[in-house]
Amino acid sequence: MEETLNAWAVWLPYIETIVIRLTVAGLILVIGWMASLFAGRAVRKLAASSTRVDPTIVPMAYAVTVWGIRILVLIAVLAKLGVQTASIIAVLGAAGLAVGLALQGTLQNIAAGIMLLALRPLRAGESVSVVGKADGTVEEVGLFLSRFRQADGTQITLPNSLVWGNPIINFSRNGRRRVEVQTGISYGQDIARALETVRTLVNNHPLALSTPEPAVFAGESRLNTVMIVVQAWALAADYGALLNDLRREVPSRLQEAGFKMPA
Repeated sequence: MEETLNAWAVWLPYIETIVIRLTVAGLILVIGWMASLFAGRAVRKLAASSTRVDPTIVPMAYAVTVWGIRILVLIAVLAKLGVQTASIIAVLGAAGLAVGLALQGTLQNIAAGIMLLALRPLRAGESVSVVGKADGTVEEVGLFLSRFRQADGTQITLPNSLVWGNPIINFSRNGRRRVEVQTGISYGQDIARALETVRTLVNNHPLALSTPEPAVFAGESRLNTVMIVVQAWALAADYGALLNDLRREVPSRLQEAGFKMPA
């Protein structure tokens, strides 16, 4: 019995030290993990409330904030447990190099995502075309992938390297877009009156901007046909509506004015 008590007396300080270290390490882990989530939400909230912050950057900023804090917390936990963190950091660095070589494509996506966020050829909410890859509204540019919502409501996700490595046509970046519509009338009719008829229609259209001024002119001549060309400017958000209206109303107005359309 005395030997058992002596053994407990010898081991008790070590056990107390281990229990205290485990308890403190557990508290650091739990508090640090919760702090990372809180900091991530704070970054997201601040970004959402600021008009100067591009919404495209928010998901990546959230991920970097959360995992940056978590990595520091894990290192602090290991240090509290008595692990030599310097050697672990060296091992992680070597492992990171090996993983980086094995995952070059993934690193390319990260680098492309950083370039997309730095130069901002597209932003969340803008309508774009990644030539040959996707057309739609930008929903998110993440650390690895970019998400787009297409006109039919489907979602398409592209690796950032494909977005950065292809021409990007941004339909929303400029506030105004030019609509062009061509309609043919048969030869032998009063072209000047036809132009005036179409010009009146365009000038009175509520979606057509007065500056720059709409242009209506006679275009190329085809077989038994003279093309009436309409070029009008609209707000980027009204482009589709104005285009559809002019495609429908210009031929109808010319027919109402007595002009014959080519067969």
